[in-house]
Amino acid sequence: MELIGNTFFYDWEVSLILWLQAHMGSFGTSLASFFSAFGEELAGVAIIGFLYWCYDKRFGRFVGLNVLVGIVLNPMIKNIYLRRRPYFDTPEIKCLKPIKKDADIYNIAAQEFSFPSGHATNAVTIYGSAAEYKRKNKILAVIGVVLPLLVGVSRFCLGVHYPTDVICGWLLGLVVIIFVPWLQNKLKNDRLLYGILLLMGLPGFFYCKSLDFFSGYGMLLGFVLAVEFEQKYVNFENTRSAMCSVLRVVGGVAVFFGLNELTKMPFSADFLNSGEMSALLIRTVRYTLVVFAVLGVYPMVFKYADKWFEKDKSPSEK
Repeated sequence: MELIGNTFFYDWEVSLILWLQAHMGSFGTSLASFFSAFGEELAGVAIIGFLYWCYDKRFGRFVGLNVLVGIVLNPMIKNIYLRRRPYFDTPEIKCLKPIKKDADIYNIAAQEFSFPSGHATNAVTIYGSAAEYKRKNKILAVIGVVLPLLVGVSRFCLGVHYPTDVICGWLLGLVVIIFVPWLQNKLKNDRLLYGILLLMGLPGFFYCKSLDFFSGYGMLLGFVLAVEFEQKYVNFENTRSAMCSVLRVVGGVAVFFGLNELTKMPFSADFLNSGEMSALLIRTVRYTLVVFAVLGVYPMVFKYADKWFEKDKSPSEK
């Protein structure tokens, strides 16, 4: 299924992107790529994983829920406006960091729509949520403002977003980190909260055509199921051991990306990228299983790994 999309922008946006790309050079491009990575999937998995698996489960659940709600709502808006990326219609703008490196940069299904910026939304929901949860922590407060700004600006420096994509991405992230905790405090019932948030995303199945919505909804559903499962059957303990924390995060990230690839194996790449509803629903199921396994099942190994690690310590280290 071929996606076409819509073109709309302000002249100043194109002028700004062209001016930035003409002056930032190779170092500026590298710097923009570096900051852009803080709004990507790997950063989100690692940060949420560290908070949830190691530091504080409640903290991790707070940040994780906000991030996943943003990941669902962002493509729901994208699939209403269907805005094409800047370099699609202005050849002078260079695409310096495509969403999918192994796909044609002009394939909208692979590179997704532009408005609003998912990286900008992710950055606000990740770092802004952390700052919101730890309100008295001045360092997190600075990070919660500065990193989303840098991530957002990097996106139009790299030619993959208009500035208005980024501004609206920031606003969406801000709405999420205000609305979701407010709703949670009002309801006082996590199951009811999860049900409402999942229902909010259901309309996307009737009109969304890009892959990101279906993976996002699957991750949210997997998160909800994993939290319930972990609380009832696992109930793992967080750790302050630096070595255990490293092992948990590295192992969790490996499980996440490994299962993501493993669950693709029964299907052909052409089918998974076809845009057919059956393929999109399989994508949702795949991500549900992956996130459920990583957040619900994977922590079951912690108590055994921690015992093994303690056993191998020398008496002086204990």
